[in-house]
Order: sequence, then C-alpha cells, then structure tokens
Amino acid sequence: MPTAYVLLNSDLGSDESIINEVKQILAEEDVTFEVQGVYGVYDIVLKLYSDDGEKLRAIITNKVRKISKVQSTLTMMVIQEQENL
Repeated sequence: MPTAYVLLNSDLGSDESIINEVKQILAEEDVTFEVQGVYGVYDIVLKLYSDDGEKLRAIITNKVRKISKVQSTLTMMVIQEQENL
C-alpha cells in the first residue's frame, strides 16, 4: 500500500492548530493517517496511507503544504517493493 511520511516545520506555537487542520483536511479524503507533534528538527510527523500513490502526492502538494503556518515539509515515499522484506 502506498505510504508517505511527511515531516513538517511550523511557525512557533502553531503546532496544535496545524495538527487540527491536517485532521480536518484528511477526514474528507479517502486516506488513512497518523499525525503527531514531535521534538527535534521537525515539529510534526504525518504518516499517510492510500491505495493510490498519486492521490497521496496530490494531497501533500495541494493541501498539506498549503496550510498557512507550515514553513516547510520533507516528504518520504516508502519503497513499496521493500515494504515486506
């Protein structure tokens, strides 16, 4: 199953509002997801699953990255052929 990890940097103090907005956006999509605030270089980690890899790319590009207080993202798509090694 196509899977993506998205690491997000946010404006200072906006983590909770971004997490809530991500949840609202993704609740309307046909994807499974996990989202959590973290300590370290990045502020939020988002894990997305879908039967359609192109749909994941579109959601990340057109919705998640356009959230106003998101400063930057790093997206990592899982290599499907290696998922079950």
